[in-house]
Parts: sequence; structure tokens; C-alpha cells
Amino acid sequence: MKIRFCGAAREVTGSSHLLTLDDGFTILLDCGLYQGGDREMESFNEDWLFDPAQIDCMILSHAHIDHSGRIPKLVKDGFNGLIYSTHATHSLCSIMLLDSAKIQEKDAEFTNKRILKKKLNKRLEEPLYTMEDVAEAMKCFVGCTYDRWIQVRNGVEVLFTDAGHILGSATVTLRIHENGNTRYFGFTGDIGRPNRPILRDPKPMPEVEYLICESTYGDRDHIAGPAEKEKFLEIIRETCIDKRGKLIIPAFSIGRTQEIVYILDQFETEGILPEIPVYVDSPLSVNATRIFGAHPECFDAETHEYMLLDPNPFGFNSLHYIKEVEDSKALNDSNEPCIIISSSGMGNAGRVKHHLFNNIDNPRNTILIVGYCTPDTPGGILRSGASSLRLFGEVKMVNARVEVMDSFSAHGDRNEMADFIANQAGKVKKIFLVHGTLDRQESFAAFLKNKGFWDIAIPELGETVELG
Repeated sequence: MKIRFCGAAREVTGSSHLLTLDDGFTILLDCGLYQGGDREMESFNEDWLFDPAQIDCMILSHAHIDHSGRIPKLVKDGFNGLIYSTHATHSLCSIMLLDSAKIQEKDAEFTNKRILKKKLNKRLEEPLYTMEDVAEAMKCFVGCTYDRWIQVRNGVEVLFTDAGHILGSATVTLRIHENGNTRYFGFTGDIGRPNRPILRDPKPMPEVEYLICESTYGDRDHIAGPAEKEKFLEIIRETCIDKRGKLIIPAFSIGRTQEIVYILDQFETEGILPEIPVYVDSPLSVNATRIFGAHPECFDAETHEYMLLDPNPFGFNSLHYIKEVEDSKALNDSNEPCIIISSSGMGNAGRVKHHLFNNIDNPRNTILIVGYCTPDTPGGILRSGASSLRLFGEVKMVNARVEVMDSFSAHGDRNEMADFIANQAGKVKKIFLVHGTLDRQESFAAFLKNKGFWDIAIPELGETVELG
């Protein structure tokens, strides 16, 4: 048995790992899109480190695009197997991959118009995949329940355990019977956080021999829940009441947006939310929120109890969901104090780029970053304390206040991740750290060694490891 690391190796996006069994059967764990501007990764989304037609099956940990975003291209390029995921992940992928396809098509259209207009000696660009490709890819999905062994083929079973990261997210455990032995192989996907709103807490995986583990926040701890809410409310009041400005929150459409809306809903129920309009400006977020409402089986007990008080935890009087482009544009022309939650979370695509462009030079406004951003995206540049930001070909001065609250992240911090895999200590033969920058991975490896884990590897992109 061997594993090849085909994405998210010393990077935070593009999750993809290929497991090959002794008889040649191949299992692809995730098939994510690289999201970032690193020139060394320029061809990642176009090229494969394997032949898609030779992959026997795929197992998807969750719906985030950096884990699922290349699935339509995988199918387009020859994959003809089944894709196993939880039911909620299947539902989310049906809208997220369509949205991703629209972005691919629009990006190609924009680039080709520029090439033709300037008569550049360049080949016209094709989208990575189209909406038709997404339709074909969705035919491959098999929805699975949590906590039940599912047979992938004779001698190979998969178990999805709730990862508490986003709706439908799961850790993956493989039970493999070969050569007269039974072996267990684990993949954490993205590890969620305990005691977070809406979703159940992450559930520990069964003990495994080999574990692929994420490490996004391997060098830090998040602030606790009560302090987080107090800070969030303080930012709202200072921006929207004291300065009469706009609070712009770049947030991923899946998970982060719903969590922020849920907290605002609680503020409104408690009577402490200022009387200002709140806008969710993202068609994908609107559709995703509907899917959240359709999967209450993923909610925790606290959310179910709250729903006895408020049957709709994603809606209150001053909350407005925006789908139409003209309504989105109108927000930029308005001077009213408000909260705008818009995707993408890194500020590198979608409507939030326009909100940043139109509001970032106004000192009355605040930009609130609520999760990890790759360094070369607008969100990452703002996190670094930059005084200017280039958007749509124009340099804008950063006069708005920039705040960062990583506590909103759906990724566990180093202690939460270590606690999650604590049951593996002394039993797992080797841990492979993925989905993190090298500096954070090295820090997390040292942290884990103090927790009783000794054989920890940080694989490079394309590296293959034989498993004994």
C-alpha cells in the first residue's frame, strides 16, 4: 500500500491524496481546487499527478471547493468511478460546483475578450469545466450516512465520522482487508471545533495505523466563544453606530456565512443587535442556507433547543438575502450604516471584491476578516497590514479599519486538533501533516511530539510514501 500526496502538501488549498492498495486498486481522497496566486502552482488546476481514468473510486471529506472543486474536471478527463460522500456534502456540492463552473466560464470569457480586444498573440482560454461537466460529475455521487461502514468494493470499507467543520463534513476511515490482514487508514479532512454554533462537535475517529491530518492553524489558539461574541458586537457598535459606517465581512458561502448569521440572529433575539440592516450578498450563500435548513440532522442539541424559541435560526427582521446584481450594486451607492456579508472569504472572487473596492478607502468602514486567507489574496494582503490594495487594476488606499477574528474559523486550532487525534497517541504508526503552510506544519509537528506523537512527516507535493 502506498500514498501519493497530490495536493495541499505544504499548501492550504487543493486537497488531494491518492491511496494505492497492493493489488493496484486506487482510492482518491478529495479532489480540490487550488485557490491562490502562487506562480509555482499556476498549472496545478489544469494538470494531474495521476491519470483520472485510472482512479477506481473517490472519497470526499466535505464540500468546500479546495476539497471538491476539481471533481468536474476529474470526470471530464476520464474518471468513471463512484464518489462517496455524506448526504449533506452531496447536496452542497450540487450548488457549489455549479457556482464554481460559472466562475470558470466567466473568467475564461473575460480573458478571451481581453485577448481579442488587444489582439494578443495568445491562445483563447477554455474554462476548467462547464456547468454541463458538473451535471455529469454529480451522477457519480453516492450519498452515505455517518457512522456506518460502507463497502467500496470487496475487502474495502469506508466510515464517515462527523468532523464538525461544515455541514456534512466528515473524517474518513478506511478498513482494508488484504493479504490476510485488516488495516485501518485515516484522513481527517478538515477538523472542526468543539462548542461552535449550529453543528455537532467533531467526533473522534477509530484508531488507525496511518493518518493524514490537516494543520491549518497548527501554530496558534483561537479565542473562546464568549470573548469572541463580545468582540464581534463591539466591532458592530463602533463601526455602524459610533462611526455610522459599513461593516464588510468577506465570508465563505458555506459554513462561515451561516454561523455569522446565526450569531446575529441570537443577538437580535436577545435584543442587543443594533437597529441596522444586515445583508447577505451572495446567491450561493442564499442557496446554501436553504440546504442548511434541510439538514437539521447535522445540528447540535443547542441549535435544536434554540429552534424551539426561534424556528428560523437564519432569519430575522433586519436580515436581507440578496441575489440580484442590481441590488448588490445598490449597496455600494448607499451611505447607510449596515453589515454586508459577502463571498468569497479570501476576497479574491465574487461580489465582495466590489464591496472592498467601493468601501476600503473610507475610514468610517471596517473590514472584518473571519478566517484563513492565502497571503497573495486580497484578504491575505489585508491581514498582513498593507496600506494599499490593488483591485480591478486600481490601487486603493486602505483607510478602513481592518480587524481579524480567526475564532470564527471552522478549523480547529492546535489544541483542538491535538485533542481530536489524542486517541491515536501510541497507536498510530505515522502521521502525515497536510493542508497547512510549512511554518505552521513544523510548529504543529513539534507541538504533537510533546503530546506523545513521534513519527510525523510533512510530505512535499507529488511525494509517494510506501506504507509498511
